[in-house]
Amino acid sequence: MYHVDFITTEHSAKDLIVSFAIIEEGSPGDVLSLTLRRTPEYEFIFDPEERGVSVDWEQDEKKNEYLLAVERSGKTVKLKTTNRRFTLDVSCVAAKELDRMGQVLRKMNFDKRLELKGI
Repeated sequence: MYHVDFITTEHSAKDLIVSFAIIEEGSPGDVLSLTLRRTPEYEFIFDPEERGVSVDWEQDEKKNEYLLAVERSGKTVKLKTTNRRFTLDVSCVAAKELDRMGQVLRKMNFDKRLELKGI
């Protein structure tokens, strides 16, 4: 399980972004980024299988990884991607940040590509 320190979000005309700041185990001062990004304005130029929410994990930058599902239950958020699963402890994250995360994730899901539970 990864411990999230805070969440940043962006929902501009071009980008929809949810980024989790994860405390690196064994290095309390170091933070890793797990970023979910969707750019609806430019998706039309991609093949259908390349559309959706891309996943960028700073610790292991796999290419062409996409978000499939998000489940929020209490102080835990689970992400399922095309390559792996993440379990995030969001107990230290402010309720306001979690609400904004949910708002942006729902906007990212405008075409119902994602399975959202508890969001």
